[in-house]
Amino acid sequence: NFGDTIMKNAKSIAVGAAMLCGVFTASVASAATTLESVKEKGHLQCGVTSGLPGFSQPDDKGNWTGIDVDTCRAVAAAIFGDSQAVEFTPLTAKERFTALQSGEIDMLSRNTTWTLTRDASLGLNFAGVNYYDGQGFLVNKGIGVDDATQLDGATVCIQAGTTTELNLSDYFRAKGMEYKPIVFDTSEQTVQGFASGRCDVLTSDRSQLAALRSKLSDPDSAKILPNTISKEPLGPVVRQGDDQWFNIVKWVLSVQINAEELGVTSDNVDDMLKSDNPNIQRLLGTDGDMGAKLGLPDDFGAKAIKQVGNYGEMYDRNVGPDTPLGLERGINALWTDGGVLYAPPVR
Repeated sequence: NFGDTIMKNAKSIAVGAAMLCGVFTASVASAATTLESVKEKGHLQCGVTSGLPGFSQPDDKGNWTGIDVDTCRAVAAAIFGDSQAVEFTPLTAKERFTALQSGEIDMLSRNTTWTLTRDASLGLNFAGVNYYDGQGFLVNKGIGVDDATQLDGATVCIQAGTTTELNLSDYFRAKGMEYKPIVFDTSEQTVQGFASGRCDVLTSDRSQLAALRSKLSDPDSAKILPNTISKEPLGPVVRQGDDQWFNIVKWVLSVQINAEELGVTSDNVDDMLKSDNPNIQRLLGTDGDMGAKLGLPDDFGAKAIKQVGNYGEMYDRNVGPDTPLGLERGINALWTDGGVLYAPPVR
């Protein structure tokens, strides 16, 4: 009868729903977290540039250095206690997001600007800022230009797949000026185009301009104009959907920034383990369970600082005044020193 039919259908629906729920639960249970996957591989896979001095650059023996490289090494140190437990995947600007989305890399640390569109539409999360930058212009001193407002009609070398393309268009339109873009796939090709005279101007983030200028046969022949036409907060990126991994990458960088503020360095970290300052105790894991909350050893911060250094050490070693890039801290100074660098507290 009608009542029996209803009951049979209800039972069938319930059984089907239970089976689907079981399949879903099993699939969730079998899907390894990023941390589990990284531990199983025995190393972190980090996406970087194909070669940008100060940020991510291999030497002739394949040893990578740079502030973005160190950001990855600090995460490896926090997980494995070994900053060398990381392998690097060189990526162009156009390749970088696909490599992260597909799982080819575990994190991206490739002078990448944090924007709303990237945050909201690519399935990615920015885990902080390791360099506050802005777009500028590199010109040959011989053309007699001292300000970007004099660039009307210029030919501009630019790298594809970057925020600089839209910024450039916005700036020239707002100033009522025209330009001719010459687009390249890599930063290496871009600087070669500039060096060969294919364009009057090279535009990119100011830190990248300093790095590319250092690659010229005669760096003193070119200068960076004083204009900054955009905000470019650069930082590490992870896939959405794994909050634990997002937290790990975010808090390792935050620990490095907090360490500089608290005066903890790679040289004195062992002595600082004896500190009675509760902020330092939590930072280094001698008190509390900060690491356990992330799925890491409680001394993850001490390991990252010991092997890679605090943020200031990382900055000075790679891009600071005593490097070929010669970049002053500027807005990348701590908030206590007139900059905007500020990390949430470890507590």
